[in-house]
Amino acid sequence: MELSNRLQSLPSQFFATLVKKVATAIDEGRDIINLGQGNPDQPTPSHIVKAMQQAVENPGTHKYSPFRGTDEFRQAAADFYKREYNVNLDPETEIAVLFGTKIGLVELPLALMNEGDLLLLPDPGYPDYLSGAGLANITYETMPLHSENAFLPDYDALTANQKERAKLLYLNYPNNPTGATASIDFFEETVRIGKTSNIGIVHDFAYGAIGFDGQKPVSFMQAEGAKEVGIELYTLSKTYNMAGWRIGFAVGNAKMIEAINLLQDHLFVSIFPALQHAGAVALTGSQESVDELVALYESRRNTLIAECNRIGWNVSSPKGSFFAWLPVPESYTSEAFADYLLENADVAVAAGNGFGAYGEGYVRIGLLVDEKRIIEAISRIEKLDIFHP
Repeated sequence: MELSNRLQSLPSQFFATLVKKVATAIDEGRDIINLGQGNPDQPTPSHIVKAMQQAVENPGTHKYSPFRGTDEFRQAAADFYKREYNVNLDPETEIAVLFGTKIGLVELPLALMNEGDLLLLPDPGYPDYLSGAGLANITYETMPLHSENAFLPDYDALTANQKERAKLLYLNYPNNPTGATASIDFFEETVRIGKTSNIGIVHDFAYGAIGFDGQKPVSFMQAEGAKEVGIELYTLSKTYNMAGWRIGFAVGNAKMIEAINLLQDHLFVSIFPALQHAGAVALTGSQESVDELVALYESRRNTLIAECNRIGWNVSSPKGSFFAWLPVPESYTSEAFADYLLENADVAVAAGNGFGAYGEGYVRIGLLVDEKRIIEAISRIEKLDIFHP
């Protein structure tokens, strides 16, 4: 049986290719330091694990969940936003439960767009944004993110045609892959664009907890009028090291939330109730583990940047997320440099062109190994004699 045209039109999975290259090198018996991954390396905090264990033992959690999630989890999400961002949310109409936010980001074009509609995407950006465009058979155009503009899209560069045709616009701050953050002023400008051009705004807040140098990342929902034009997606994967648990939520504009819920009514019967209970405990319980995690990532960032600068690799410090976005030497493309490091230094990094055309010239490094391995990785790169202090 042949695949449907819809599946045949999907882009190749960038991360699957990267994983395959690393796995092949490991199978050869090589000691690979994998800085290319985006998978948190720390365990889920013990109080969340214990809450899950206790919930699993309760026969009441073994039945189907309500289609749109449990009251407990949706209320916990609302309480979380009130505590962290002073944003008021109606748990009945302004929150949708998600099997991780990747699903929500891929679902949204299916829920809100028709074939041929235009989606505006950041470039560089999370590669799976393109999956939603492919499955919904819509068109997309990109908004370049340049270092000169702090890796923020330049709304003045949008054409009249783009403003007229676009139905949704995706953003992601703290940003994957660049590590850039956004200000409340930028988000208020985004609200104005959404209102004047009738464009729905989708903010991917996956790294919302991870800000450095004492700066807490700003939620799009904190901008005045944000709920009138858009939604924000929050995942427990990064904040609580729950990547494999697959739970998150979307908040904001009630019509957009209802579209997600309606689509999911036909796809799922929501998430295992015990998992939703554990998620509620994560959101409403002690946040000490989050503070410790951010401090860990900041220490790793500082080590990475210091080591890079020590060998003459002139790089900038990311302001958030657990990624660093590093320029490649002028004589290399992103992919050639990534392949060279893997083959000659046993160090894996993610080639920037995998995140879009404007990712060319960079590699992404994850702060997801301990500091000793970071130091060892940069020492290996130093021995290649590419950079000079």
